[in-house]
Amino acid sequence: MNSMHLNGAQDVDGIIASIRGYIREELIPFEQSHGITYEGQPGKDLLKQVWKRSAELGFYGLMLPEEHGGAGFNAEQTCRVKEAVASSGAVLAQHVLGELSGPPRVGYLFREATPDQVERFLRPICAADMAVCFALTEEQAGSDASAIQAQAVRDGDVYVLNGRKRFISGAPYADVAIVLAVTDPGAGTRGISAFFVDIHDPGMTVVCDYVAMHGQASHADLEMRDIRVPVASRIGAEGAGFRLGIGRINLNRLLHCATLVGFADLALRLSVERATSRQQFGKAIGQFQAIQHMLANMATELYAARAMTLDAARRLDAGSDLRMEASMCKLFVSETAFRIADQAVQIHGGVGLIRGNPVEWLFRMLRMMRILTGTSEILRNTVAKAILEADAARHA
Repeated sequence: MNSMHLNGAQDVDGIIASIRGYIREELIPFEQSHGITYEGQPGKDLLKQVWKRSAELGFYGLMLPEEHGGAGFNAEQTCRVKEAVASSGAVLAQHVLGELSGPPRVGYLFREATPDQVERFLRPICAADMAVCFALTEEQAGSDASAIQAQAVRDGDVYVLNGRKRFISGAPYADVAIVLAVTDPGAGTRGISAFFVDIHDPGMTVVCDYVAMHGQASHADLEMRDIRVPVASRIGAEGAGFRLGIGRINLNRLLHCATLVGFADLALRLSVERATSRQQFGKAIGQFQAIQHMLANMATELYAARAMTLDAARRLDAGSDLRMEASMCKLFVSETAFRIADQAVQIHGGVGLIRGNPVEWLFRMLRMMRILTGTSEILRNTVAKAILEADAARHA
């Protein structure tokens, strides 16, 4: 496939076709030649080859604004592209758009970063010369992100950082972390600041002593001991870190839904293939009504999840506040996608229980996603609070 540059003037369907061609013609053969499977994690040298090639083709920074080399997509267009990538079946699909290491994690910071930070961090990240992770979560600060304990103490022209971040995606291969730490312990969320922190600093230890249930070693803890971070590496004003950290939470939850829809679409396609090829009692199992009903349920729920995601994206593009709708989407889509994966395993039977089968991995991945980026319980709380606040406002 020839190198190309993509921009917002191009048709989204054409861009999706180009990405699918790259995945089919280059990425999947690359995975096969290097023995990359759903289990484990390829080394950073191999991942960087994927990042650099995706950047060369214009995919890596696709979700950036046009002025920063992206396509300038709106939310609906972004959801369509993300679904297409996730449904491709490639093990490294999420690396094509840089979702675990690159531009989607920092694009919104161009508005906050200083010119020096843009040159030192943002541009190298967008060019796939550096990988980034976002470090907010801690042992006692998951759903309650305001409870973080990591400290950043001002000492002249530097801050001294101490603390431990937990379950940080992309940390094992990151070069820089966006770290949220407390700079004013008595100010609540207004006392939290954000920093660019060099992962290779001698005070930083990347602890990779666990593997999440999806089987990929893409998460790690970050232990920080007396790391001296220049004031020039603070992002925005002191105390603005919490706002930066959760400011895009509604959009991020919505975009995660597009990925989940893509995974569910893949699970359905694999199930249809299995139903038409697996023979029992002298005929394909897809001819049995029990299997047909499962496929019908899967397709119906997938349609609902996709429609809900795209409707929310259109509302966001029209300027709506999606605090309630984004939470509804993440709640419904994550639980629906998991049900689809569960039925996919049922249709596959014994082979669906074996490590290495894509539906078995999808089952684990989609189960995990009911917790990440907002648990179902927290999302229900958010939706209920929005409903009750709206009712109180009507009767005020």
